[in-house]
Amino acid sequence: MSLTPSPVLKVNSQLAEAAVPLPENPAHIIRDDAEAIAIAQRLAHEFARDAALRDREGILPLKELDAFSQSGLWAMAIPRQYGGAGVSWTTVARVIAIIAAADSALGQLPQNHLAGVAHLVEDGSEAQKQLLLGEVLAGLRWGNAFSEKNSPTVADFQTRFRREGDEVVINGEKFYATGALLAHRIHAVALDDQDRAHLIVLDRNTPGLTVINNWSSFGQRTTASGTVLLENVRAPVSRVIPAYQAFERPTAAGPISQIIQAAVDVGIARGTIEDTLLFVRERSRPWIDSGQQRASDDHFTLAAVGDLKIRLHAAEALLWRAGEAIDRALQQPDEVQVAEATVATAEAKVLTTEIAILAGNKLFELAGTRSTLQEYNLDRHWRNARTHTLHDPVRWKYYHVGNYYLNGTPPPRHAWS
Repeated sequence: MSLTPSPVLKVNSQLAEAAVPLPENPAHIIRDDAEAIAIAQRLAHEFARDAALRDREGILPLKELDAFSQSGLWAMAIPRQYGGAGVSWTTVARVIAIIAAADSALGQLPQNHLAGVAHLVEDGSEAQKQLLLGEVLAGLRWGNAFSEKNSPTVADFQTRFRREGDEVVINGEKFYATGALLAHRIHAVALDDQDRAHLIVLDRNTPGLTVINNWSSFGQRTTASGTVLLENVRAPVSRVIPAYQAFERPTAAGPISQIIQAAVDVGIARGTIEDTLLFVRERSRPWIDSGQQRASDDHFTLAAVGDLKIRLHAAEALLWRAGEAIDRALQQPDEVQVAEATVATAEAKVLTTEIAILAGNKLFELAGTRSTLQEYNLDRHWRNARTHTLHDPVRWKYYHVGNYYLNGTPPPRHAWS
């Protein structure tokens, strides 16, 4: 898992990139939860080293991503009966938070992979699981071709497929395609003739499939979450997973997708707070009215840091609690357990969003004017938090949580709930 030199690929090149080569060697197989955490901590130390540089220069994390997926962490949630470690979803959240604290782009890149693989486990055929989970265990990464930016709402898909013999033909355009540029497989969402959403797992080099590196957001810049074009793309019927079924009955699909998002935000908050503490200790000046010689002894700074840490720990506690609820829902996927998991994850999403954004604001308030200098690139924390937390609005989380507790109304079933 050493980070060897690799070619530099910059964001916003507006180019359609070539297929990503398959791993030369099989990925490591995670044994258990403890090993997953230990590997994440070791990788995070390496990933943090040039995270600010990658963001500033727009350098995609190619060698870091290879080390990440080859570490076995991208397959850590695969059930034991299929060769994986079957780690808990609390452990998944902990791993993502650890990586995101070092580099939030790297923390986000596995999100759709993990959610897509969970759909495969939930609704794929046994033959699909044997083949595709085996690929994931070997180190193949899935990239997302899910969302679209020109549809009336986030859930109104325009991409469609039709069946022709033993194949399907897909046409459409995707955006926010996190991970697709650097993926070995791309899982695209497309509607059948009955408007039901399916997940279709495509080879990255399939004719008619084009990935365009045109992500221009001010945050999460090195996720390369650009465009995927699907022009008469063909795939065998055996690659079509009826993902719509996961939302026609009680499943943990929604909260699984959401807990990974929340874990990224916890990681952003952690990384931001740690950089705040470091800057205040080493570079900030005390305010003239404080009577202190060091900024780290300023009473109001101390109180503000205490507030940040308390809010972070509260967000983490709800996040781990949500992971436990998801594990219960996977064991017993009924209305009660799934609603509890969805609500618990929504509660975590509220606090993780709030602390990620608050930490970005407080960094500059506590560290002072010099912390805004370009040489430190500390604004990446706020930019990343503000961008990533827009994935789904927490104002609706408050509503669904309140409606559940007051009226007993379960939250809706979809990938944003």
